[in-house]
Amino acid sequence: MVPALRYLVGACGRARGGFAGGFPGACRSASGRPRPLCGGGRSASTSSFDIVIVGGGIVGLASARALILRHPSLSIGVLEKEKDLAVHQTGHNSGVIHSGIYYKPESLKAKLCVQGAALLYEYCQQKGISYKQCGKLIVAVEQEEIPRLQALYERGLQNGVQGLRLIQQEDIKKKEPYCRGLMAIDCPHTGIVDYRQVALSFAQDFQEAGGSVLTNFEVKDIEMAKESPSRSIDGMQYPIVIKNTKGEEIRCQYVVTCAGLYSDRISELSGCTPDPRIVPFRGDYLLLKPEKCYLVKGNIYPVPDSRFPFLGVHFTPRMDGSIWLGPNAVLAFKREGYRPFDFSATDVMDIIINSGLIKLASQNFSYGVTEMYKACFLGATVKYLQKFIPEITVSDILRGPAGVRAQALDRDGNLVEDFVFDAGVGNIGNRVLHVRNAPSPAATSSLAISGMIADEVQQRFEL
Repeated sequence: MVPALRYLVGACGRARGGFAGGFPGACRSASGRPRPLCGGGRSASTSSFDIVIVGGGIVGLASARALILRHPSLSIGVLEKEKDLAVHQTGHNSGVIHSGIYYKPESLKAKLCVQGAALLYEYCQQKGISYKQCGKLIVAVEQEEIPRLQALYERGLQNGVQGLRLIQQEDIKKKEPYCRGLMAIDCPHTGIVDYRQVALSFAQDFQEAGGSVLTNFEVKDIEMAKESPSRSIDGMQYPIVIKNTKGEEIRCQYVVTCAGLYSDRISELSGCTPDPRIVPFRGDYLLLKPEKCYLVKGNIYPVPDSRFPFLGVHFTPRMDGSIWLGPNAVLAFKREGYRPFDFSATDVMDIIINSGLIKLASQNFSYGVTEMYKACFLGATVKYLQKFIPEITVSDILRGPAGVRAQALDRDGNLVEDFVFDAGVGNIGNRVLHVRNAPSPAATSSLAISGMIADEVQQRFEL
């Protein structure tokens, strides 16, 4: 059994309230296989479901799959605002299968990452999804980093990460011939995979088990039905009405939201608290030119800064053979702002007024300036990369893709480090479960998270 979630209970029914409480959960495994674009199901204007999952990313799809496999007699639907599934955080990450070494012992991230990685490897093997267990080195290049590296090694042992060992310069060279370092942690169970392929496999499992996926359904409101729908035989069996931006609506008994970058806004739509607020951080990647990919064999990471959940600029091999370098971490001025000049006045005002960003920025000004400088000047990033692989030059790299991390931030300017789940009280709150903060390593942990969510849905909604 997995110990209690960090679980926040916010007052609902258009009221606001505080947080308290917790619940137990357990992990379980199931199977699936890849699928192309998923869509369709029933017409949004006429659909009623026992359970609706809002959000078609990897966590939402894994949760939908877990629920329908556990409760095959229930009607379950997934709502996704885009025309395709898994196109935002799931489709814009580095593809690393994390080992669980970084996270605070006894935290949800630590427990679910270790469990989730094992489940994910098993799932990929069952379904024939390609992955590579290429390992990772966390490398100290300066003497002052060694105590932090050793502490990280001890943390990994506490978290139950298997196969860890501390290695010296000669063994670093054996694993990564072009990498320099004084000492490193060897993490042999770290791997890489295409997470969008995994997510679409979850979607296929879900649909084959009888679930419905409705794409192009952007949720605009969640409210209690005031009366039974005209000529309906359902009565008030489906009391929650979910409306989209096109005026369509569906009805359901219970709702699970896995809305990623919009998790706070979706929570607020249901009358629950918007806190913790989501602040988007863009991560830009560089690409190593194909003729230079021989310089990197596996994942190479720096010793992380304990003040931040971001893992720093690192070297990541991809399933297609390319090498990604990055990401940095800079404030995005739009929730889905994958380009430097993407801007939304609504998103910016929301960040400034309603989150603790100003406090965060004032407390960590130099860090933010450094990240912005590296984002603007390629040479600054290359100089940092050369600490690990001196042979890399500016002419060896190209600008690459970017992702946006949905980072929860409290009003005191503290980054919320652990996974957070939220529910409420009142007519709607008693029928809703929100996944409020699930950044990296949520993709690695998705099968473990989904088992925990299925447990809580079963207990909370008395299925």
